[in-house]
Amino acid sequence: MSTPAASSSTPPAAGKFLVIGLAGLAATALGLVVSGAQKVAYSYLVGFTFWAAIAIGMMMLILIHHVFDANWSVLIRRQFEHGLSAFKWLALLFLPLWLASVFYQSDLVWPWMNLDHVMHGSHTVGQDVLYTKKASFLNLNMFTGMTAAFFVIWMWLSARLRKASFSQDADGDLKWTSMNRKTAAFGIPLLALSLSFAAIYWIKSLEYHWFSTMYGVWFFANCVRGALSCGVLIMIWLIARGDYRGIVNKNHFYSIGLLVFAFTVFWAYVTFSQYFLIWNANVPEETFWYNLREIHADGTPSQWKYVGFFILFGHFLAPFLYLLSYKHKVTPAYIRPAAIWILGVILVDLCYNILPALKDAHGDPLPFLSINLLWVLTSVVGVGGICIWSYLKSFPTTKLFPIRDPRIGECLTYHE
Repeated sequence: MSTPAASSSTPPAAGKFLVIGLAGLAATALGLVVSGAQKVAYSYLVGFTFWAAIAIGMMMLILIHHVFDANWSVLIRRQFEHGLSAFKWLALLFLPLWLASVFYQSDLVWPWMNLDHVMHGSHTVGQDVLYTKKASFLNLNMFTGMTAAFFVIWMWLSARLRKASFSQDADGDLKWTSMNRKTAAFGIPLLALSLSFAAIYWIKSLEYHWFSTMYGVWFFANCVRGALSCGVLIMIWLIARGDYRGIVNKNHFYSIGLLVFAFTVFWAYVTFSQYFLIWNANVPEETFWYNLREIHADGTPSQWKYVGFFILFGHFLAPFLYLLSYKHKVTPAYIRPAAIWILGVILVDLCYNILPALKDAHGDPLPFLSINLLWVLTSVVGVGGICIWSYLKSFPTTKLFPIRDPRIGECLTYHE
């Protein structure tokens, strides 16, 4: 078992995850031959945003930890700090989508990048009144600059948070705690704005006619839920390894379980509000987004309608009822399947938001159950393998937990 004063041992699986990640990316590339570039690009965008959302959620939880000067989360905060090491690789993994849009086919993913792209079989993007009003925002130069800014912001905030936390292990100086609180003070609004714009640029603009004022908050809810679920799995893994055995108690699980439960309700509130406002207003520029995900052009129900029902019950009702139980929150054997389930439904939710932008000759979204799901899974494995490898490479570079954090004593003796 690792002691607080010793560096944690190198997880032996780091190299394996790198191989798994590269294999997943290679399998996704194979899909270019089988299904074509556009279908693979959309599937890859799902896999990429899934892992980017988790990394963003980890950063937001670290910033919230410092703003509130929390004590229970000091242990898991260190693991989230290791998770932030993935941002530089995520920036690299986004390049294929950008390069394909610039050098291969401008409307491969985002139709508004090509002014000659035909909309609804009648007029082009360049002739579209709605695009004209948004042209200063939706253009390749803005997209490139904003995307670069997102990753610069995220990597800069990550570097500040990691440097201060890791440096405090060596000298115990309280200036590092002060530095992280200052970073959190301006980092939270900066991260909130950047993740919202990232969701709008990368996902919402796939169907740029659509309007929604809740979209950034929806993405934020999935980011935090994904990060919390990963936090649960990391805690259980470290207990199994012996690192956290006797250190993490049921009260730590109860607190993180409460947050998972709280953001389950928050996600439902945001998603219901978005649907209700659009349904109540009944404006065609807004309702079409849901119509495409419920019925075919001939009025018959589509597969996406049932995916929507699955998300409703799987993303909210099932985890809500399950996590009402105190026992399900504090027992690793019970909270682990809940965490895995939530991560799975977040992936389905991203599919629901991204893949219907792929349409057939009649303007109907391609069905959910198709070979595209295979490329989604290979993309999740590919991007995820790289992210987990990055986490595991960072894992042994510092102490198992922040041994000189001013709240570490309270964390180790934490009770409800």
